[in-house]
Amino acid sequence: MKTLAKITKEEVEHVADLARLKFSEEEKEMFTEQMGKIITYAERLNDLNTEDVEPTTHVMNVHNVLRADEERPSVSREEALKNAPASKDGQVEVPSVLD
Repeated sequence: MKTLAKITKEEVEHVADLARLKFSEEEKEMFTEQMGKIITYAERLNDLNTEDVEPTTHVMNVHNVLRADEERPSVSREEALKNAPASKDGQVEVPSVLD
């Protein structure tokens, strides 16, 4: 197995700062070691021969299954507005959020 990727405590602190996290010194040491192991494991992918592998976004042939866009009956405007706290001109009336 390859040697662990060297991740510094400063890099862990930088990532924690970006994520708005605060870690104790003990946690920083632990995450430095863990992140090094994760990077080392991910670097193993560089050893794979991908010369004849076609780029893909999914490992399986995935496609959306959508129903046909067909007009069908729906609730009436009056039915939709009957539970609204307030309505005006056939629309739900809400408090203004902009001055």
